Amino acid sequence: MNLVSRQFNLDLNGGLGDFYSSKVTAAIEKLSAASGTESRGAIFTRPEVVDFVLDLVGYTEDLPLAKLRLLEPSFGGGDFLLPAVGRLVRAWRARKTSGSALDDLGEAIRAVELHRETFKSTRAAVMAMLEQEGLTQQTAVDLADRWLVQGDFLLTALNGQFDFVVGNPPYVRQELIPAPLLAEYRGRYQTMYDRADLYIPFIERSLSALSKEGSLGFICADRWMKNRYGGPLRSLVAEQFHLKVYVDMVDTPAFHSEVIAYPAITIISREAPGATRIAHRPAIDRATLTKLAEALRRRSLPKDTTSVRELAQVPNGAEPWLLESSDQMALIRRLERQFPTLEEAGCLVGIGVATGADQAFIGEFDTLDVEPDRKLPLVTTRDILSGEVKWRGQGVVNTFADAGGLVNLKEYPRLHRYLEARQEVIAGRHCAQKSPTNWYRTIDRITPSLAKKPKLLIPDIKGKAHVVFEEGNLYPHHNLYYVTSETWDLRALQAVMLSAITRLFVATYSTKMRGGFLRFQAQYLRRIRLPHWQSVPSSLRLELVDAAVKRDLPACDRAAFALYGLNHEERSSLGGNGD
Repeated sequence: MNLVSRQFNLDLNGGLGDFYSSKVTAAIEKLSAASGTESRGAIFTRPEVVDFVLDLVGYTEDLPLAKLRLLEPSFGGGDFLLPAVGRLVRAWRARKTSGSALDDLGEAIRAVELHRETFKSTRAAVMAMLEQEGLTQQTAVDLADRWLVQGDFLLTALNGQFDFVVGNPPYVRQELIPAPLLAEYRGRYQTMYDRADLYIPFIERSLSALSKEGSLGFICADRWMKNRYGGPLRSLVAEQFHLKVYVDMVDTPAFHSEVIAYPAITIISREAPGATRIAHRPAIDRATLTKLAEALRRRSLPKDTTSVRELAQVPNGAEPWLLESSDQMALIRRLERQFPTLEEAGCLVGIGVATGADQAFIGEFDTLDVEPDRKLPLVTTRDILSGEVKWRGQGVVNTFADAGGLVNLKEYPRLHRYLEARQEVIAGRHCAQKSPTNWYRTIDRITPSLAKKPKLLIPDIKGKAHVVFEEGNLYPHHNLYYVTSETWDLRALQAVMLSAITRLFVATYSTKMRGGFLRFQAQYLRRIRLPHWQSVPSSLRLELVDAAVKRDLPACDRAAFALYGLNHEERSSLGGNGD
């Protein structure tokens, strides 16, 4: 990673973007002219929050800002850029030298924007602001020309390093990035890993552009801090930077429009690692945020503060960042030291079938006109809303042979007719176009034996654990995760999965969504620690099973607390009593 970073720093001063293939150039041009905000990842930040980030990163008017450099990687409508320009000009006036504005300020800002029309309108706003500050029209034009760059931040030469990088990087899924451009990004950025969204390489490049002791202040989705695709970026931060501040912004009106993703503000500096200052869900008003910024930036925390706390060693290689309360973190660490993982304890975690064309492969079980062994009864999230399975009669078509591979359609005439009648929809899927001879396969292979296994079913997004026992009649749909076990009694396991222990693990490792919802995905479920079944006393086994069957959640907590040997303080940290 260090070799890659050193080479990358060399590229920052020139070379980047000197040559593009025609396909990459065409892809950039397409995005620069895009009309929708989704394709550009444009989300607009409230001015109170912008000032908060500028204060946290240290871009304040008491400094000689004209002698420092600020980078804005995706300036959009100028949410960060315009306030930064205002601070710069006011700081320059307060320390005015005999030099011209152009000479003094020309290198102070570099700001990039891909979208052409947005670039033009914000450039005009910058010039208008400079003229309002008393600069001549020509000086305003010249400064705008020096400061602003229309292009792809990830491919544009930046010329030097920066003391500050601020902004709200674009949140764009890989599916919306043209393939040639995505390949170019992957070749340049080590953090463009797995399903990484566009803001990931934006953070990587921005960090690499920092000067010694320079600071980055971003507000963006926090998913990379915990999920799989953020691993390489977390490693980069752990190895070369200091995570100074983390402010949880969930359910705060930080933006002009609602976002589903869980936003956070991070301040990361190029200096030796140290403790991280943490704050949660501040009120979005100037007085509150100004006071909070002062507390977060103090050399030492006042003893009576309740709004800010410190945690040591938050970045730890590629491991998820655990930013919860210290007593809950102590409990997590204790359980991780003492017990095996869910799968090490004999449980298997999986996800139901994705077809790629549910309207073709799924229908009323009784009326699916295929051979009897070519369909399976299907359980969906709607079937388990009550906490018990109430099957609504759906079924899924199975095109896989038991021995592996797809069935020969000549041997299944009813299935053949059924699929041919829906061929346009089925063959139009991306997976079918990649492999035309296998056009009728579902995205995931269907293994009929899974339907016959007792299992626990868990929907992906929930405010709390919703774990339902299915006795072994139905095949799970792709919105459901499942847990099976050859060792653990599934009813006893259901009680554990319904308890505050499971919520602690999932809330700690999962990314959160607006409204406090959690992602109960396989990668987070596998983090749960669980004793081996043979170590569980018979009386406690019965207690767990009884609590699950009755769906008595307090009883599930009591049994689970006993299972893990929680003491009074540990129970209290989970909101339980000390009994």
